[in-house]
Amino acid sequence: MKLNNETILQQSAALREKGYLLPAFDRAAIKANTAARPEWVHFGAGNIFRAFIAALNQELLNSGRMDTGIIVAEGFDAEILDAAYRPFDNLSVLATLCADGRIRKTILGSVVNSLDMERGTEGWAQLEKAFCSPSLKMASLTITEKGYNIADGQGNYFPAVQSDMEQGPEKAGSYLGKIAALCHARFAAGGAPIALVSMDNCSHNGSRLESAVLAIADAWAERGLCRAGFTDYLRDKNAVSFPWSMIDKITPRPDDSVREMLEKDGLEDMGVRVTGRRSYVAPFVNAEEAQYLVVEDAFPNGRPPLDQAGVIFTSRDVVDMVETMKVCTCLNPLHTCLAVLGCLLGFDRISAEMQDEDLKKLVEIVGYQEGLPVVVDPGVISPRAFIDEVITKRFPNPFLQDTPQRIATDTSQKIAIRFGNTIKKYAASDTLCVRDLKRIAFVIAAWCRYLMAVGDDGKPFQPSDDPLMTTLAPRFAEIRLGKACDVHKVLQPVLSDASIMGVDLYEAGIADMVESCFAEMIVAPGAVRTALHRHVNDA
Repeated sequence: MKLNNETILQQSAALREKGYLLPAFDRAAIKANTAARPEWVHFGAGNIFRAFIAALNQELLNSGRMDTGIIVAEGFDAEILDAAYRPFDNLSVLATLCADGRIRKTILGSVVNSLDMERGTEGWAQLEKAFCSPSLKMASLTITEKGYNIADGQGNYFPAVQSDMEQGPEKAGSYLGKIAALCHARFAAGGAPIALVSMDNCSHNGSRLESAVLAIADAWAERGLCRAGFTDYLRDKNAVSFPWSMIDKITPRPDDSVREMLEKDGLEDMGVRVTGRRSYVAPFVNAEEAQYLVVEDAFPNGRPPLDQAGVIFTSRDVVDMVETMKVCTCLNPLHTCLAVLGCLLGFDRISAEMQDEDLKKLVEIVGYQEGLPVVVDPGVISPRAFIDEVITKRFPNPFLQDTPQRIATDTSQKIAIRFGNTIKKYAASDTLCVRDLKRIAFVIAAWCRYLMAVGDDGKPFQPSDDPLMTTLAPRFAEIRLGKACDVHKVLQPVLSDASIMGVDLYEAGIADMVESCFAEMIVAPGAVRTALHRHVNDA
């Protein structure tokens, strides 16, 4: 069976017999409704979108609480659409990997159109038409944390963004430049309200999106390249909103064991593809069962009834507390602990790391002992219950084939949030001592050791993609295990860089601890394991 419209119509009985949950709505009618009065556009066609966001829309479609689907647009890696969307009529299989071993198989049909954001294409024309429709309520985004960066560490705009600023909305070519251009088209078509909702896993995501869009729009206004009043429209909260959100669902790369299961069921062409931009995609996505989405309730044109699908709508302050709880303490820092140590120690599964006594104890100490003391309870989710679920159910899930190598991607962009905030709170506290953050210091040292691209066994490994790797890796290239080096000279430029660490670690008072841990880990092969065991067992 091929995964397409014909199959789910003609082979529905066979699919249900094999345990598949099918769309309980008329896809053709939903597609027609969406074309006539679109309500939801989503930017970013990656795995988290299909595994979580598209599934939310499907739940509402199944129950009749919505009658329009999602238009997904991809502006970074359009090869995803040709590999995992269009050949399958925009259908996909969601394999939910439960901790008790059950696998829930759902065919998702809520995506009714997948559009390439290349200018001059039919996809761009359709996207612009949707954006100009007064019925459009929201445009959500999952473009990854680094997708919001429009300038380098020195504040210089990237060339593509600078070009957009100089040429105006009609020629914008960068991802965020195109989003700003679509907002300009909406303004020119009458200026209907809209919510631009970042659902990416980064701190204050809505403000990051807002800052980028406004920077581009302001440059156009200064040069007279956009319509008068456009920047006022973007700044009017009753016209355009940029809600904050917190999203959480572990969505690993498509796993071969899931592919084999689907092919055994009779589904064809389920292979995993790696695009030219190194996206791992397939006609299916695999993900854990747990999921959280908390969104600031700021939707000037109304919103889909996502609260009826489990989404929590609340104030910006509460979203900030939930996001800080998760990103700075209860999940993301623990993931980074396992990512860098897992790569160094030769692990290829997060779940396997949680069977390692030292690594399990490390995340427990970083989470419960060092992190929780500075967490503010947001009221809508219990921090301790959240971290309990992470450590006892989510990370150890043997059926969720997630890898430390995936989590290690872009670590230089994450350190400041995942550890820097906790360090700053300790340093500013009258009752807490920053010198008690011994294991966080150890993990930062482990990341520096990771930048050597040499495992604890002494063998080279390929580090995960990171935008700063070409800058950072040369600093560690000459270090050899077992050979003395000036650790302070090597680490000082990195540990003092607040743009990476979130704070100057020397000023914060823990850089010497990081240097000491790093020195321990380079004395010989096996030194990482020895240091890990010692530090998690020290009183």
